[in-house]
Amino acid sequence: MNNNKTQTNKENTKDIIRKRFEGEVVSNKSDKTIVVKVDRVRIHPKYQKRYAMSTKYQVHDEKGVYNEGDKVSFVECRPISKNKRWRVLYN
Repeated sequence: MNNNKTQTNKENTKDIIRKRFEGEVVSNKSDKTIVVKVDRVRIHPKYQKRYAMSTKYQVHDEKGVYNEGDKVSFVECRPISKNKRWRVLYN
């Protein structure tokens, strides 16, 4: 019976898969928060034309290292505030 318990504990542990993006810092005016712009290219479903889209993310920068124009990588995390659900990956 003890073998069954250890096997179920191993089965219940899951690897957490987090989304990861790279972009350019647009603003660092807030305390411990940077705004990162992520560009991507999409293809129109009907006309098959490529067009650029961008999205801005509010990212948690605990150390306050990044300035405007820097390239940064970030991953999703638990909600930190109303709009912040991302944190910086430090190298």
